[in-house]
Amino acid sequence: MLNHLFLDSLINVVDVSISVELIGQDIFFEILEPEDLRYTYRTRPAKNFGPSFNASFVERNIRLVPVQPANGCVWPSNAHEIRGNIALIERGYCSFLSKTIRAEEAGARAVIIADNKESDEYFTEMIDDLTGRNTNIPATFLLGKNGYVIRKILHKLNMKYALINIPVNVTYVPLNEWKQPPWLTW
Repeated sequence: MLNHLFLDSLINVVDVSISVELIGQDIFFEILEPEDLRYTYRTRPAKNFGPSFNASFVERNIRLVPVQPANGCVWPSNAHEIRGNIALIERGYCSFLSKTIRAEEAGARAVIIADNKESDEYFTEMIDDLTGRNTNIPATFLLGKNGYVIRKILHKLNMKYALINIPVNVTYVPLNEWKQPPWLTW
């Protein structure tokens, strides 16, 4: 288990052939398809529930599937599309833990929760709802309006999912060279 002092700085967790990077506590993923969304995205993992993203959780060319209904508080009508993939869920209406548990029940490998509107560019700490429940999949919060834009573009392109790699290592890439979403200002 990582020492909490290390979480305040850059940490590299190495697993034979793949390196997973945490900056502070952040996790990065990249969208490969569709081209309109082909950027690197920064997320903040759940603070005190579910397993962490680490070297044993590496997914390449996996689907990021927007949950229907978007808030993820009830059984998803597209559960068959979520099974074995990453669920994209909108914030609101029930706890982050409830959303993650529901996605896990539908067979998701992990959850990315995002704001439900075009919002400011800030992270929300996802914390346990103190109901005594637990989940066995990792969850992370997507910065600001990224989730909104991802859903909007997938809908516009009539696509049911985006293809992603999670996590991605940005250790050796200077911030000004990241392929960041143009709608964000860091």
